[in-house]
Amino acid sequence: MYTFSSKLKTFSLILMAVGLLGIGYGFYTAPKDIKEVEKLLAADSHGSHDVAKHEATDSHPAKAESHESNSHAAPAAHEDKSHAAEAHVVDAHAEHEAHLTHVLHQLQNKPWAALYVACIFFMLIALGALAFYAIQQVAQAGWSPVLFRVMQGITSYLPVGSVLFFILLILSGLHFNHLFVWLGEGVTDPNSSAYDHIIAGKAGYLNFPFWIARAAIFLLGWSLYQYYSRKNCLAQDEANDNLYYKKNFKMSAAFLVFFIVSESIMSWDWIMSIDPHWFSTLFGWYVFASFFVSGITTIAMVTLYLKSKGYLEHVNTSHIHDLAKFMFGISVFWTYLWFSQFMLIWYADIPEEVTYYVTRIQLYNLPFFGAVAMNFLFPLLILINTDFKRITWVLVMAGVVILLGHYVDFFNMIMPGTVGDQWFIGVPEIASILFFLGLFIYVVFTALTKAPLLAKRNPFIEESKHFHY
Repeated sequence: MYTFSSKLKTFSLILMAVGLLGIGYGFYTAPKDIKEVEKLLAADSHGSHDVAKHEATDSHPAKAESHESNSHAAPAAHEDKSHAAEAHVVDAHAEHEAHLTHVLHQLQNKPWAALYVACIFFMLIALGALAFYAIQQVAQAGWSPVLFRVMQGITSYLPVGSVLFFILLILSGLHFNHLFVWLGEGVTDPNSSAYDHIIAGKAGYLNFPFWIARAAIFLLGWSLYQYYSRKNCLAQDEANDNLYYKKNFKMSAAFLVFFIVSESIMSWDWIMSIDPHWFSTLFGWYVFASFFVSGITTIAMVTLYLKSKGYLEHVNTSHIHDLAKFMFGISVFWTYLWFSQFMLIWYADIPEEVTYYVTRIQLYNLPFFGAVAMNFLFPLLILINTDFKRITWVLVMAGVVILLGHYVDFFNMIMPGTVGDQWFIGVPEIASILFFLGLFIYVVFTALTKAPLLAKRNPFIEESKHFHY
């Protein structure tokens, strides 16, 4: 039986505490009204304001002289121009207030978006591990049963993460934030100034009751499979036949059908709808590849940690090598999907589609291309070597880079539509990562203490124990 070390438990609790403080700080320091936004923008562009003021002062005498001559020559024309100028000032003021309100929403979104990215990322890591576990069950894989308890430990985070994420979705629907534009008031009302005909055309699908109902079905379905598959696996240890194993086989096959449908819809609902004017038919696969490789990488990382502490005596370098091959292969698959989606949209150059990438290349240049380097170039150069797939420190290094890279990938998918050009990785982003990392560690390693680390009655357990090639 695994024992959750006091050092690791304390570390996870510290991460959560520091994370909560940082998250609270992010919400506390977010601007409350447009006056605060105006001060922030004025401070950021202080130099440019000085230059503009200097130019206006230099040009004033000429304007005054011109004004004087024109006023004597044509008083009627001067009066018309005055009215036009007043109207222009009113329009400019309204436009300025609209801009300040827009920036206010972006800055208020920043702590919410940071929380949202970290919450969905860690939840989907557990979902990726669950999908990998289900695939092993259906494939009747002979190499992986010695890793089943590790997979089950990681997937134990899914119900916890699902509850927290569902709360975030409800808060979004109750207008605690502006993460989803289509949830805004008046966007589907033709008589409203906020009316958006594109969003209105999608209102049959993008409406809060239907959206939150789909979320409840998906999160509950995934969590129920996680619970019952683990329950059957533990019951199989005490059984005299393979009844529970067969139940898990059938359940896993049904789950994979449900998963592939729900995962695609989930990616549209929770990520793609943040940019409701844009869509991609590859998006569901793209999101899947990102969290699937993250889940496999986490399985490898937890396995290496347990091995370093003297557990998992039947896990050998061949098992580790196989996990590393999946890390490498799915990283290449993610890159294929990234390039396919990017290349087709960029080459077609259709304005309503290409704007998605223009925004990210212009405003998110470093994280956008940095994610490609972290999720493709680095794994390719490191994990293509067979020997490196068996070296612990190399795999840990590669795993950390892959996980950080896919966090950045989710950051790129969510932040541009929620905070626009007001992004930077600051206290809210780092604090959110720390909180959910601490919670993830605490839940996963607590779950590992609840059962033996070997699924001793699995029909393929002996083959898995002696797996070599």
